[in-house]
Amino acid sequence: QVQLVESGGGLVQAGGSLRVSCAASGTIASIVSMGWYRQAPGKQRELVASITAGGNTNYADSVKGRFTISRIMAKNTVYLHLDSLKPEDTGRYYCDAGLYTDCQHWDDYWGQGTQVTVSS
Repeated sequence: QVQLVESGGGLVQAGGSLRVSCAASGTIASIVSMGWYRQAPGKQRELVASITAGGNTNYADSVKGRFTISRIMAKNTVYLHLDSLKPEDTGRYYCDAGLYTDCQHWDDYWGQGTQVTVSS
C-alpha cells in the first residue's frame, strides 16, 4: 500500500504565498515522478507542476514564474511553493506520484488533496 499525504493549504490574500507539501509512504521501490494538480469548482483537474526523479520540472503556463516545485527524494516528499497568488489559483491541490512498488509494478497514486483559497 502507498499513501500520499498533503499538507499546507489554507486561506491567503492575493499576492501572498503558501507552501504545500506531499509525503509518500508505504511500499515504494522507486519514485519516477511527483506532481501537483488542482481542481477548481466546476472545472477539470489540471496539471500545475511536476518533477521527475532526475529533477526535471514542468509547469503549467499559468503558474510559470510564480510557483516552484521541489523535492527531497530521500524523504519521498515533494513541495510546491506558491508565490504571487491570484484568486484564480483557488482550488483543491492534489499530489500525484508515479512509482514502482517493486522492480516490475508501476502505478499512479493520488493524495486526498489540500484546499488553497486565495481571496481578492
